[in-house]
Amino acid sequence: MNILCLGDIVGKAGRKVMDECLADIKKEYAVDFVIANAENAAGGSGLTPKIAKQLFRLGCDVLTLGDHVWDRPELVETLNDQKNILRPENFPEGTPGVGWDIAETSKGQKVGVINLLGRVFMRYNIDCPFRAVEKIVKEMHKKTNIIVVDFHAEATSEKIAFGLFSDGKVSAVVGSHTHIQTADEQILPEGTAYITDLGMTGPYDSVIGQKKEKIIQRFLTSIPVRFEVAKGDPALCGVVVEVDDKTGKAHKVTRIQRRSE
Repeated sequence: MNILCLGDIVGKAGRKVMDECLADIKKEYAVDFVIANAENAAGGSGLTPKIAKQLFRLGCDVLTLGDHVWDRPELVETLNDQKNILRPENFPEGTPGVGWDIAETSKGQKVGVINLLGRVFMRYNIDCPFRAVEKIVKEMHKKTNIIVVDFHAEATSEKIAFGLFSDGKVSAVVGSHTHIQTADEQILPEGTAYITDLGMTGPYDSVIGQKKEKIIQRFLTSIPVRFEVAKGDPALCGVVVEVDDKTGKAHKVTRIQRRSE
């Protein structure tokens, strides 16, 4: 089966390029299942229930989040009700929502999705993602061998270490959060597809999705400024992972970047 994993959707521009390109990409790569990180989909910060519904209508099957999960309080109730919107699993016990789920494709294939947050240079005091994935995978393997992890983390070293630690345990580890697509997509020795960062689905005439003038001003003066989401040059970024239906091993990973018309 083919699984499409999309990097951080940022603002209106990100949703626009999803609307314009997602259906064609699904057809071109015979995609069976779509996972998208949506933690910046609402005005560049957080996710709202309304926008979540829009992304599902456009063709997403599971939405993952990250460190901006709590930026929109109205999402909390939705997290408790919908299992296909995942917040990082390694938040403390009792946190609203769930961090992993097993969903089905239109053909009835079961796909496990795990959302985890890194700890290096991140703002939350959270549980160890390495130990968390080990525990979750044992439970998920009772129902499916096809498992994808969205590892939302800042440090490339932590992401790479996590990918190697998870090799052979899951079908794919895809990094998100830094908004810059990396060129290190690969199949690790034990059959896990890996990329350090999927990249951003949003406005590329920007500094990681924000208006470039505002960010440059801050670097020049060190004076805090109010960030604004950019609008120009929207692009969709991610990977397509080809996975063996029975073993869950990845055969191929293809990096994609599609510009809006």
